[in-house]
Amino acid sequence: MRHWLGDRAPGTTIPVTTLAALAVAWWDDRLSPDWQPHTRERNQAILEGLGLTGGFWALA
Repeated sequence: MRHWLGDRAPGTTIPVTTLAALAVAWWDDRLSPDWQPHTRERNQAILEGLGLTGGFWALA
């Protein structure tokens, strides 16, 4: 990570396992014939359930 960043300050990073869990939680139902968009509250709950909290992860 340090090599890739060089002199830039790091932003928010997460382990790839958390990223994979987020992708599944966020997109897993998209191909369902009765799919409806998630509410902001549901998406926020997904983030919080994965431990993704704080200002960066707060949905507007």
